[in-house]
Amino acid sequence: MRSRLSINVVGCHAEGEIGDVIVGGVLSPTGGTMMDKMITMERDHDHIRQLLICEPRGSVARHVNLIVPAVNPECVAGAIIMEPTEYVPMSGSNTICIATVLLETGMVPMNEPVTRFKLDMPGGVIEVTAECEGGKCRSITFRNAPAFAAVLDGALEVEGYGTIPLDIAYGGMFFGIVDAKGLGFEVKPDEARDLAILGEKIRKAAREQFDVVHPEFPNVCGVSIVQFAMPFEGSGKVTRNTCIVAPGRSDRSPTGTGTSARMAVLQARGQMNVGDTLIHSSIIGSRFIGKILDVNHFGERTTIVPQITGRAWITGQHTYLVDSDDPWQTGYMLSDTWGVTPTLKQ
Repeated sequence: MRSRLSINVVGCHAEGEIGDVIVGGVLSPTGGTMMDKMITMERDHDHIRQLLICEPRGSVARHVNLIVPAVNPECVAGAIIMEPTEYVPMSGSNTICIATVLLETGMVPMNEPVTRFKLDMPGGVIEVTAECEGGKCRSITFRNAPAFAAVLDGALEVEGYGTIPLDIAYGGMFFGIVDAKGLGFEVKPDEARDLAILGEKIRKAAREQFDVVHPEFPNVCGVSIVQFAMPFEGSGKVTRNTCIVAPGRSDRSPTGTGTSARMAVLQARGQMNVGDTLIHSSIIGSRFIGKILDVNHFGERTTIVPQITGRAWITGQHTYLVDSDDPWQTGYMLSDTWGVTPTLKQ
């Protein structure tokens, strides 16, 4: 068989969420910053995302990350995150997968017991600390870009539910955060479909009713993900949540950017402060540990510096080929798994 391309991918998941990493076969997009490169990738090379995430080669449950040379000379590598329906400035589970793959494949030298390096991401420079033993990453801790609360107790109109309170916070993308218990959920696996359906309803309503824009990245706007959060149990205690990734499924991990966003809201409400931790448990029981490292004030806006700790595991190595006679060279999407919002930015 002759293939018009060959893409090498290392399979990986972080606490259950798939974040595969492209290590060969795709060149870096152009751009003076990593955000510029992300924009170029979305505009000019989206066929790569479609090929690897859409069926028959991928699935709605997959993210794919492209390793590229860093723009910032302090960083060992850069990365562009491709999710099922959008490109995002930052993702916690994907960052943990990227760091694990870089170290366990030898792309970045591993020093035991601790390896430290920086990653150049569209949302900013991310500082990584890897706990290593026996040639394996036991855990990844990263210092995230600043997170902040944008809306507290917003009144959101949702068809069939009336008015519900909504918090909106940025943790790497904008999250709409709602009270899971108040909506009748316990965030359990058997609620996954109902959570996904309602989560997409809330996301679309929030995008229509709340105009939120990142102060530094005007292309980062609108609610991307809805987080169903159980009541905060206090610093150092386990709190369940699930984040509904468009076009409608629960993130299998506790979501690192979602944990960052939740901590920003809790700090804004006076429930968390510097040094406090939020142990987030996902719908499948996996955990991330979030910590507030610092709080900064810029005029009327307050930001936190979040730290996230989690684990990832490599699942395999794959080479993806495209036969010139294949009628689905860029893949396809069906509403039985992709819902009704399969395209970008809806």
